[in-house]
Amino acid sequence: MPKALPVVDVSAPICCAPVSAAPVTDDAALELALRLKALADPVRIKLVSMLLTADTREACTCDLATALGLAESTVSHHLGQLRKAGMVESTRHGMNVHHSVRADALDALRAVLDPNCCKD
Repeated sequence: MPKALPVVDVSAPICCAPVSAAPVTDDAALELALRLKALADPVRIKLVSMLLTADTREACTCDLATALGLAESTVSHHLGQLRKAGMVESTRHGMNVHHSVRADALDALRAVLDPNCCKD
């Protein structure tokens, strides 16, 4: 019988000490790995980049699908994985769903990986 995977709520931004502060606990390592796993796909990296650089910092599934040359269902799947990991939030506007990056989640992930990153 296969071992059951642990259930971890990754919808909130990660909050643990930086990995450089001390060896991470098993729980913290699992939380970090699940978030990084959500980003470990070229399409998802492109989606995050597109959302961060969009004029309004959000975009419709249909526009993202067109820009990537993928089916809307495929883009929705990838956005769903990012949403489950707490990296993206989605809101319905009439018939369309608009997505934006949760900056707090990316900032928290960056701080956990390297607390000195991007400081002036």
